[in-house]
Amino acid sequence: MKIHNFSAGPCILPQEVFQEASQAILNYNNSGLSILEISHRSKDFVAVMEEARSISLELLGLQNKGYKAIFLQGGASMQFLMVAYNLLEQKGAYLNTGTWSSKAIKEAKLFGEVNVVKSSEDKNFSYIPKGYMIPTDVDYFHCTSNNTIFGTQMKEFPNTPKPMVCDMSSDIFSRDMDFSKFDLIYAGAQKNMGPAGTTLVIVKESLLGKVTRKIPSMMDYKVHIEKESMFNTPPVYAVYVSLLTMKWLKAQGGIKAIEERNEKKAQLLYSEIDINPLFKGYTAVEDRSIMNATFNLNDESLKEKFDSMCKEAGINGINGHRSVGGYRASMYNALPLESVEVLVDVMSDLERNA
Repeated sequence: MKIHNFSAGPCILPQEVFQEASQAILNYNNSGLSILEISHRSKDFVAVMEEARSISLELLGLQNKGYKAIFLQGGASMQFLMVAYNLLEQKGAYLNTGTWSSKAIKEAKLFGEVNVVKSSEDKNFSYIPKGYMIPTDVDYFHCTSNNTIFGTQMKEFPNTPKPMVCDMSSDIFSRDMDFSKFDLIYAGAQKNMGPAGTTLVIVKESLLGKVTRKIPSMMDYKVHIEKESMFNTPPVYAVYVSLLTMKWLKAQGGIKAIEERNEKKAQLLYSEIDINPLFKGYTAVEDRSIMNATFNLNDESLKEKFDSMCKEAGINGINGHRSVGGYRASMYNALPLESVEVLVDVMSDLERNA
C-alpha cells in the first residue's frame, strides 16, 4: 500500500532523493566509501558543502547580494539563541505568532530587552497579528513565517526600519517572494528541505560584528562564515541530502513552480474543509498556511471512524499537535497532489457515511 505522509517533521522528501541518498550510503561518488564515512575535509564532501551553500542562495535569488549561506547544527532552537547572541545589543522586536516564536523570545531575553510588538496568544495563535509598528530603537525585528503547530502563515511582511530576521523552518523554498527583504533567514532542514540534523542560515554579512559582547566561537556567525561551515565537523549526511533536495527543487522549475503546486494542494484541502459540514478549520481563513492545514471534527464521536478510514487509505501523520488537537495535514514541497486527493476523498466518504 502506498503511504501518504502528512507528517509535520521530519518531513516527506522526494523519492528520487531517497534513491540517490541510499546509494550514497553504500558507495559515494564511486569512491568505494559510504557518504557516512568519508572525511568532511575530503574533496568529495567539500564539493558537496560548497554546492549546497551556493544553490541555497541561487534558489532564493540572493547570490552576489552580500549574503552568505552556512549550514549549522542545533536546529532552529539553537538559532533562537544565536540570533540574539550576534545581533541583540540592547533591544529586539519580536512578533509572537506561536510556540516557536515564544521560545525565540524566551532566549532573546537572556541577552537584552525584548519588545513583543504584537501577539496572537489571546486566541491560541489561531491568526497572524496585524497593524503593529516596529520601533526604531531596536536592533532587529524577528518573525516566524509559518507556524507548523497552529497552521498559520504570514502572507505579508512589514517594511521595517530595522534589519528583519525570519524563522522559515517550515516553509522555506515553498513560495516565491523578495527574499532580499530579510537580513537573516534560518530554517531547520527537517520541515521542508532535508533530514533532521542541520540548519540553513542565510545572513547578510554587513549585519554582523556590531555587538560589543564577546561571542563564543561556536555561536559566532562570522566564525562559521570564515570557516565555510567547517569550523567543526558538520552533519555530513544531513547536508548531502539537503543538497539533493535543493537540486530536485531546481529541476522542478524552482520556487515559483513549486509554489503553484503547493497552492493547488492547499486549495483542494481547504475547499473540502469549508464545504464538508463534519469539519471546521482551526485558523483564520486569511492566515491559513499552505504548508500545514489544521482542522477539527465538529462531532468528536466520529473520530474513531475517521481515524480508521485514514489508516485504511494509507494516510499517515495527520494527528494534530497537543496544543491544538484535531488534525494537521502538512503539505510540504515533496508531497504529491495525489496524497491530498486521497485525504479529501476520505473526508468526503466520511460525510456520505456518517
